Amino acid sequence: MAFWFNISTGKVETDETRSRGEDVMGPYATEEEASHALETARAKTERWDEEDRAWADEDVDD
Repeated sequence: MAFWFNISTGKVETDETRSRGEDVMGPYATEEEASHALETARAKTERWDEEDRAWADEDVDD
């Protein structure tokens, strides 16, 4: 079963209770993973931003 995080309600949903696509993040393998969707997305975005800055710095050095 897949789990989804509803950004409008802040609740975890299942395939059976899932809201419209633009309101949910997922799928996640577990309810626990889905409950941390925003934290996971924030951490990934910060990591990607850091990688982008490092990549841009490499271009300047060339």
